[in-house]
Amino acid sequence: MPESTPITPPPFPPNYNQSHEEPLTDAERAPIRGFSGTIEALLRRPRGLLNALAQEEGNGMLVILVLAASACALLYGLVVGAFSGGVQYYAAPLKIAGGLLVSAALCLPSLYVFGCLSGSTARIRDAVRMLAGTLALALILLFSFAPVAWVFSQSTNSVGVMGLFHVVFWLVAISFGGRFLLRGMRRAGARSEGAFYVWLVLFVLVSLQMATALRPIVGTAPMWLPKEKKFFMAHWAASFEEPTKPGETRPQQ
Repeated sequence: MPESTPITPPPFPPNYNQSHEEPLTDAERAPIRGFSGTIEALLRRPRGLLNALAQEEGNGMLVILVLAASACALLYGLVVGAFSGGVQYYAAPLKIAGGLLVSAALCLPSLYVFGCLSGSTARIRDAVRMLAGTLALALILLFSFAPVAWVFSQSTNSVGVMGLFHVVFWLVAISFGGRFLLRGMRRAGARSEGAFYVWLVLFVLVSLQMATALRPIVGTAPMWLPKEKKFFMAHWAASFEEPTKPGETRPQQ
């Protein structure tokens, strides 16, 4: 009997098990030194920063990224607090910075698990560093929106409208920050990006719910924290149903 021709299975798609990114350039491999060098690398050469974060000096850069994220959150919070004034000048910054850091800590385990399921070789230490870079990039961009947010805060007396502007700014900022995370996970060998898009949505939902749990952030209230539990969409809907007029007490947000 004639020998049968062996059936060759179809090849895997190109770059199925390897990163799509090109090798680092000499500029991206340049040493990153100090606070300003780390922030500049985050904005201008994120691949170089990811490469440095994977090295021994990554611990120092992690501290810088967390400090940068916290400082930008506090400064943006001052603009948020300017909408109502009074105690909100220090309450809003503390709640925004603390809420975002707690949200990141809560979502860190799911980020690590999603990375493992996607084929990433990133360890928990690497996930922490990439998350810090993601949060720092998002909050630096959010801080850059502060002058625009201030203009809107002086142009409206509605808590619902002002809260919507802040949410839009946050969504834009975290979408750019998410690119840093996706780039880092691809560098670590992740074969699928879908899980990380799901994680980004999860992180946004957690951060929005955290803001609701720590209300008031925009507006005022008789207490530092609310006693009533409420889903963030229901709370915002109530804010739009009760618009304020100049001279009236603003409802909490």
